Amino acid sequence: MTFDLRLVVYAPFGGRLGVLPHPLSVEAGWPLNDVPSLKLAYTATAIGAALLDQPCEIAVQWSVDGTVWTEAPDSRFLRIKRRGDGSNPTGLARYELPGFVWMLRKIVLYPGTAPLVDGKRAFLSATAGSILQTFIGEAKGRGAVPGLQWDFTPEQDSAGQSWDKVITIYYQPGMDALTALQNLSEQGVCDFRMSGRTLQVFNADTEMNDDLASGPAPVDLRYGRDIAEAPDDGTLEDTASSVLVVGDNGLVKTLTNPAAVAPWGPWEQYVGAGGVSDEGTATILAQSALERAGLERVQRTRGVVLSGARWLPLRDYGPGDRVFAPGDGGVLESLRVRQVTLARTSTGVLGGSLVLNDRFLERDIRLARRTAGIVGGSTADGGSGARPVPALEAPEPRTPAAPQGLIVDPQAYIDEHGLPHGQVTVTWGAVAADVGGVALTIGGYELFMRINVTGQPWFLVASTEAGDTTATFSPLVIGESYAFKVRAVNVGKAGPFSSVVAVTVPDDDEAPPVPTAPQLSTRLGVVRVAWDGLGVGAVPMPPDLLHVRVWMQDPLAPGWSEIGVLGEAGAVLVPYLPYGADREFRFTSIDRSGNESAPSNAETIAAVQLVTGDAANESITTGALAANAVTADKLAAGSVEAEHIKAGAVVADSLAAVLTLSTRVVAGSASGARVELNSSGLAAYNGSGQQTASISAATGAVSIVGQLASGVTGARVVVNPAGAVNPEVRFIPGSGTNASRIYSDGSRFTGEATLVMESGTNQAATAMCRLTHAAGFWQAAIFNPANGEQRGGVVSALENQGAIGWTHPTQQDQLMLFDQSGTLHRGTWLYANDSGLIMLSLSVARGATYYQVVLGFSFPTTPKVVFSAEQVTTMQLFSRTNGDLFFFDPAGGSSPPSRTFHIWAWR
Repeated sequence: MTFDLRLVVYAPFGGRLGVLPHPLSVEAGWPLNDVPSLKLAYTATAIGAALLDQPCEIAVQWSVDGTVWTEAPDSRFLRIKRRGDGSNPTGLARYELPGFVWMLRKIVLYPGTAPLVDGKRAFLSATAGSILQTFIGEAKGRGAVPGLQWDFTPEQDSAGQSWDKVITIYYQPGMDALTALQNLSEQGVCDFRMSGRTLQVFNADTEMNDDLASGPAPVDLRYGRDIAEAPDDGTLEDTASSVLVVGDNGLVKTLTNPAAVAPWGPWEQYVGAGGVSDEGTATILAQSALERAGLERVQRTRGVVLSGARWLPLRDYGPGDRVFAPGDGGVLESLRVRQVTLARTSTGVLGGSLVLNDRFLERDIRLARRTAGIVGGSTADGGSGARPVPALEAPEPRTPAAPQGLIVDPQAYIDEHGLPHGQVTVTWGAVAADVGGVALTIGGYELFMRINVTGQPWFLVASTEAGDTTATFSPLVIGESYAFKVRAVNVGKAGPFSSVVAVTVPDDDEAPPVPTAPQLSTRLGVVRVAWDGLGVGAVPMPPDLLHVRVWMQDPLAPGWSEIGVLGEAGAVLVPYLPYGADREFRFTSIDRSGNESAPSNAETIAAVQLVTGDAANESITTGALAANAVTADKLAAGSVEAEHIKAGAVVADSLAAVLTLSTRVVAGSASGARVELNSSGLAAYNGSGQQTASISAATGAVSIVGQLASGVTGARVVVNPAGAVNPEVRFIPGSGTNASRIYSDGSRFTGEATLVMESGTNQAATAMCRLTHAAGFWQAAIFNPANGEQRGGVVSALENQGAIGWTHPTQQDQLMLFDQSGTLHRGTWLYANDSGLIMLSLSVARGATYYQVVLGFSFPTTPKVVFSAEQVTTMQLFSRTNGDLFFFDPAGGSSPPSRTFHIWAWR
């Protein structure tokens, strides 16, 4: 019996095209409730290579006799991603194929015909079947995914069983079906897999949880027969005895699990069910959380034996099944198969491994999946972007309506220092009406953001024009959750906010390129392992490269060991190797986020003995050399290089008290990027040979071209920071990028150098202070950091004028101006406390024969009223008090029902 795999190619949603008989390597993974993956390497000269020239489907089939071949569940893959190197004469191409269920990513939810709830589509008391059939059925009605099938209904799962859970939840239009399916699975609502092109969804822990560990003939995986190595990793970090569920509209529910592991007593857990107000849904979420948190989470990885094994993956068991396998201490116990991985190497050897029981899931992956899945729905972590409570005040006329369809797309990027940060692109639907539904042309939008933690303040991060419904913002902290909302603005009047969307910024998950193969040489018994600083195909390494790891193994006793690292192009020297014995070397690259590349091609070399005969091994020692026998005049120029000197061989007692340099000491390229110590001092040069830093030995003067920082993180000072428009000094008080700065600007006044000092932004990012010093101009003002407009208090001094007051781009300025001609007030005077000058403008309804003007305050004495020349009616001052004015109108009932009075008064 020989267990084997083969690859069968099918046309997209079509028939069989042929077999791929000669893959260089194959690796397939079948995880539980996730997207399977297939990695394939194939050369253009191999039979069947042409089948891979176009998009196609590849089925992985297994057989034990080479005659009957079977396609197991989740074994159909999509050829949508490929990479190759045109310079490779074999035409080697590598393919990364997701499982067929990945196609659900190309099904998005449309708004539907029913009214949306806060911009979301409601699924009330719905089953997993009804939710998923809505996604897929509507997409097929639009002509999408014509060949995708399903075998469940809103009433029954794929096994014909009634759905055992219902859920009330809201989904954002634009969300894809795969995200919804994975989210339902993570919440313990269902399990899923593909059978060919048919999606199958089952009640959780039923059909895809076969108990093969019990019965008269259990599947028992034993050491030496079915199992090879067996490493374990366990943690109690996620255990809990009780769960607090907090939803919308005052929903609070607590569930406990007395059987939970509690060596230190009960532990508690919180489930933020944003967007959920149904108690049944909250109970489902709490129960699922308690089931996951009741025991120690253990990942058990088991290498499987495929030759001579009694039990074989795919044939006898698959993802989700429970099998008898070695647990703690090698004791057989019932464990659930979480993933099956099978791989065929380039030598044709077929092997594999299993992940049993619980897998460790990276926290940022869980958060990203949940926030992308149900933004405003239920999550198993605090802060999900729940819908905000509606405002109490009634909407004002001509107030813009709330934007709909808010979408936040987070991405990771690498800054100039090679450090990962986050960026979001936010889009929303245009607002074309007010809250009453009347057409309205708005002035723009304001995007607000906050850290997605209860009680954190909101702050303005972007303002756009009316026609621009997209905004971007960075930098953000990797792994941090943020909430976003947007509102429309019409002539200074802001409308209600959109629904809140929360996202978690993903980490950089792209591994660096595979390094080029090692360049090996040997001399004087030492092996030199060199790297040219590039990736395969001569591609440059990304800025977040941490280093390249150097690996070595004895081909006669395989087992790779790390022997060093290289931060850039260079070499590692490996001494003390046995002469004439082959050693293999290879590289892997790793970045600052921990992503590691696949290994480079391995190269082999054997260390060469120094000489034979009289100078045998260890025959030349320090005792065989006369004092000062080896002097400078006996060494050729350049013959002693850094690579010839063993690490740690040159120590203080090996050197003269004074080491005099006749030329220079260079680290790096002799004419390119380097650091150089010479008789003039210390200098650094870039790749073009331009000097970037120097310390003069004669004067001690220091010159630096480029950025100078007192630290990489935390409180620090940065001089001439990378990316700055003008040379500046930047002061950063702690974490984040909020900083104050000082710089000189020659563009403000021709021929002048203007000194500018700017503070950082306030916590809400709505204000900053700028102090400007010029030859004939000085100003201290509050600005809007989003667009640079003055928006607050201001003090300024010119050669012929001074001013103090308040300015705003769309509202009336309030300023006092001073010059040689006098004092000018621009704005409106208001009465407050003991003000001396009062101006009022108000409309007054007519009484029987008079208009009563209520001042709202009392003068010490009865005010005197003076009618100006503009008063042409017969109106008279009828009576007056310290706080009211009565104007008599002889016209009586024929006078206007109301009049506007402009009152100037003083005290």
